Amino acid sequence: MPDALSDAIHWIESHHPSHIAVLTGAGVSAESGIPTFRDAGGLWETYRAEELATPQAFARDPALVWRWYESRRALVRQAQPNAAHEALARLERSIAGRGELTLITQNVDGLHARAGSSSLIELHGNLFRVRCFEEETVSERMDPFDQMPPRCDCGSLLRPDVVWFGELLPPGFIERAADAVARADLLMVLGTSGVVHPAAGLVSMLRHGEAIEVNPARTPLSRLARFSIQAPAAEVVPRLVAAIEKSLP
Repeated sequence: MPDALSDAIHWIESHHPSHIAVLTGAGVSAESGIPTFRDAGGLWETYRAEELATPQAFARDPALVWRWYESRRALVRQAQPNAAHEALARLERSIAGRGELTLITQNVDGLHARAGSSSLIELHGNLFRVRCFEEETVSERMDPFDQMPPRCDCGSLLRPDVVWFGELLPPGFIERAADAVARADLLMVLGTSGVVHPAAGLVSMLRHGEAIEVNPARTPLSRLARFSIQAPAAEVVPRLVAAIEKSLP
């Protein structure tokens, strides 16, 4: 890891990247103590996430699905953004007026926003937003619900504003993400397994830039990255961000 990190920092210092795209996955949130999607444990050990996070499961038993989501929401409420979240939010402020940063996340926990990031594409939605089935309106709901399943003021069921298995990403999201990657002179790929599509395909859309991967273990994306740093994001990202800030025009 030290050689790969040193090499990546040297590249940053030599090339002065100022158009930056960042793709984050569950590994970044795991460093804040949030279990990955398939490791909720406890009451939900007898259920597979893929069986609950679907339109069909919601149609069968919306209360069960909502109880599962509320258990995850409770975990996330107790979590705090870690050093990687905070460094990326700081970089967005530092680069303003001198370049561009687009943060693309597969995570639904909202920790990037809580850290202060605003140039954010939440590919898979957000646990703390809900959508009305009848009116299709979206609103933020941070607090626990008084009833399960929760309902809109119009009386219709609310659903989590997240992308379920078998659903398409919201219109325009992957296109915006792909455009940001294509224009980037640096893509940072942080804490993602590289197996969830279409997000995993974004790395191949780099046109002239280079990719730096940060993940504790190698992934299918490692071979596509100029630098693959096998370490936790919270440990490495602040150092990469500091190098980028120092090299900005």
